[in-house]
Amino acid sequence: MTETATLSGREHATRLRADTTVEAARLTATGTPPRLAVVTATADESSAWYVRSIAKAAGKCGIHCDIADLGPDAAPAAIRDRLTELSADPAVHGIILQTPLPPGANAQELAGAIAVAKDVDGAGPLSLGRLTAGLPAFAPATAEAVVAVLDAHDIPLAGRRVAVVGRSTVVGKPTAQLLLARDATVTVAHSRTTDLAALTASADIVVAAAGRPGLITAAHLRPGAVVVDVGTNPTPDGGLTGDVDAASVTGKAAALTPVPGGVGPVTTALLLHHTVRAAATAHSAADSAA
Repeated sequence: MTETATLSGREHATRLRADTTVEAARLTATGTPPRLAVVTATADESSAWYVRSIAKAAGKCGIHCDIADLGPDAAPAAIRDRLTELSADPAVHGIILQTPLPPGANAQELAGAIAVAKDVDGAGPLSLGRLTAGLPAFAPATAEAVVAVLDAHDIPLAGRRVAVVGRSTVVGKPTAQLLLARDATVTVAHSRTTDLAALTASADIVVAAAGRPGLITAAHLRPGAVVVDVGTNPTPDGGLTGDVDAASVTGKAAALTPVPGGVGPVTTALLLHHTVRAAATAHSAADSAA
């Protein structure tokens, strides 16, 4: 058995927030205070808690955060109209459409109403298309956080075999694109993959992003594999558990991200970092036009 290292994201998140705070102060001093808008339309308490945590973290970094709560009965047209209004508002630099949404509202379709320059969570189809094509766009923060955590712990990606378990447009697919851009050899697995364990056991790095508690066990890994657990599944006691059975893989995996404390803190830090970058771009464009 080998000792399994912990790939914490907290230290990197702290560095990101520090850089973001400095840049936010600079922009505010030049007349462009960074502003983030979060549009929500749900009564889900866990979603409300997450939105409040984003607003609190933004405030600590010197970023104004406006929460547009449209209520759980909001019509898709009303959500789209608010996103369109915010996209046209020059004082707003970043926009997040929080899920879940009311029945009949399609998150990806509605995210298309967010201007690409303000789509700080890379949720819109145009942002995702630009990411795939290698063009400038914000990547979904969770997907970028996967790569950021690996980089923070000096884990090489070029030439490595990576298995991404999960094919969502929020995590799985964009994570694969980011890894491909770093010269990794990527295979995407999903719920219909035949013999998942055989596929993941051939990988140097396994990214678990299927939303299924304890899906990845020791049987899914080769000795010495690096495992990134993106899962945030609620437990009956109010905690969180990942998609990886941590007890099972400990001693076989070379390294594992904890849940919580791994990808999550970096995701939030990146959302704020993206907002400040968007504000800086807007500020530069305004200067050029003056």
